[in-house]
Amino acid sequence: MDYLGQNGALGLTTEQTEKVLQFQDLTGIEDMTVCRDVLQRHQWNLEVAVQEQLNIREGRPSVYATETRPPAVVSDHLAVQHVYYAPPTDGSAGGVGGLVRAVVGLLWNMCYSTIMTLLQITRRMLGLEYRPRTDPVEEVMDFIRTYEDRYTSVHPVFYRGTFSQALNDAKRELRFLLVYLHDDASRDTEQFCRNSLAHADVVDYVNANFLFWACGADSEEGRRTLNAVKSSGATFPLLSVLVLKEGRMTIVGRQEGFCEASLTVQRLANVVAEFDVCLAQARADRVEQSINRSLRAHQDEAFQESLRADQEKERKREELRRREEDERRRAEEEEQAEHQRRLSIRKEKIESITRVPDEPDSTNPDAVHVVFKLPCGSRLDRRFLKSHSLEHVFYFVFSHPKAPDSFEITTNFPKRVLPCNPEGASNFMTLEEAGLKNREVLFVHDLDA
Repeated sequence: MDYLGQNGALGLTTEQTEKVLQFQDLTGIEDMTVCRDVLQRHQWNLEVAVQEQLNIREGRPSVYATETRPPAVVSDHLAVQHVYYAPPTDGSAGGVGGLVRAVVGLLWNMCYSTIMTLLQITRRMLGLEYRPRTDPVEEVMDFIRTYEDRYTSVHPVFYRGTFSQALNDAKRELRFLLVYLHDDASRDTEQFCRNSLAHADVVDYVNANFLFWACGADSEEGRRTLNAVKSSGATFPLLSVLVLKEGRMTIVGRQEGFCEASLTVQRLANVVAEFDVCLAQARADRVEQSINRSLRAHQDEAFQESLRADQEKERKREELRRREEDERRRAEEEEQAEHQRRLSIRKEKIESITRVPDEPDSTNPDAVHVVFKLPCGSRLDRRFLKSHSLEHVFYFVFSHPKAPDSFEITTNFPKRVLPCNPEGASNFMTLEEAGLKNREVLFVHDLDA
C-alpha cells in the first residue's frame, strides 16, 4: 500500500502501478523503482519489457545495447579499488623480473590510455568512425563455442554481444559488469575454467549479481577490451568488475591469476557490498529525474491546458466581437434601408397628391362626402364623385402626412375591406360600384401595427 501511495505521488496511474507489480512477479526484481524504470523505457509494454529482461538473463543484448559509442571506462586510481593478485603457478611473475614487468605494464597502460584518448578525440574531430577489421560479435560467439567445447558448458551466463553492448546494458540496467579475459597460453587458465568458473557457487552468485562478459585476450575484441579495462600486461586469467559510479562506468575491482571458487565469490561479494551504494545512488538519481520529468510533464500539461483555455476564451471573445460587429452592421444596414424606405414613401406621398382628383363642389348631386378615421385619432373629410375610383380614395389617404405607410380601408357596417390598394391591381371599382353614397364614414387600419 505504501508503494501504491508512492506511485500515486510519482504520477503513475492505477494501470501503470498494476503493471509494475506484475513485472516484479514475473521477473523477480525486488526493487520497484527498477521495475518502473524498465517499463518506462519500453513505453509500459509489459510483454516486451519482461521478454527483454529474460533475454538479458540469457546473455542476449537488449535493444538499447546497439549504441555505436560505448560509455567511457575510467579507472579512478585515487579511489579504493579491490585488486587481488595471484602469481602464476609456474613462477614466471616472481622476483625482480615480475616486479619489473608489473611496473612496465603500469607505465604502458598509462601511456596507451593517453595515446588512445588523443586518437579518439582526433577521430571524432575529423568525423572518422572506427570500424573493426573483424566482427566483434562473431569473435565473442566463437570464444563461447570454443570455451564450451574445450572446458565445460557449466559456467555463468555469457553475455552474447560485444563489450560495448555489455557496457551499455550494465549502465542502463544498473548492474555490475564482470569482465573475464581468457588466455589459453596461461597455465592457470584451464584450472580456473574447470574448477572456479564452473563451481555452482560462482555460477549462482555471478548470475544473480552481474552481467558476465568474456572473450579471448588474443582476439581483436579482447585486445580492445584489455586496453579499455587498463589491464595490458596483466596476469591471466583476469577478472575485472565495473559499475556505474558518478555517471561513468568505473573499474572497481580486479582479480589476476588463479583463485579458488570460494575465494572468488568472497572477493566479488566484497566488491558488491562496497560499491552497491553507487547503484543505489544511481537509482535514486533516476527516481529524482523521473519525478522531475513527471512534474515538468504535469506543469507543461497544465500550461498547455491553460493556454488552450485562454485561446478558447480569446476565440469566444473574437467570435462574440464578430457577432456583435455583424449585428451592428446588420442594424446599420436595416436602419439605412428603413431610412431609404421612409424617404421613398415620403416621396411617394408627395407624388401621390397629383393622382388625387379635385374635390367636387358640395352642391354637386354626384358628390359623396367621406369621413376617414385614422389610427392616430385624426379625421379627414373629403368629397369625391361617385364616378371616382377607389384608387383615388387610396391616394388621398396615402398622401396625408398622418396616414400609415401601409393600410387598408374598411366600412363600418357591414364591415368590409374596400379593394383600393393599387399594388397588384389594374381595374378599380368606382365609389358607386363599391356602394358608397352621399355620406360615408370609413376606417383606416395600420397594417404595420
